[in-house]
Amino acid sequence: MAKQVDKSILIGDLVQIDPGIIAILMSAGMHCVGCPSSAMESLEEAAMVHGMDVDPLVNMINKYLATKG
Repeated sequence: MAKQVDKSILIGDLVQIDPGIIAILMSAGMHCVGCPSSAMESLEEAAMVHGMDVDPLVNMINKYLATKG
């Protein structure tokens, strides 16, 4: 079963699960993924800072992870 994430996951942990998630975050407008402080920010907090709804982003990430097995 593939790993599933929720909005409380830290960006740093998310990137460690699968570095391919970086492309998803970048395409959503989160260009600060490489910023050291973002590693300690939750996905929900990052989405709020960027003025976006976190739920569609969580869905995109989970769909991507589902394709990974």
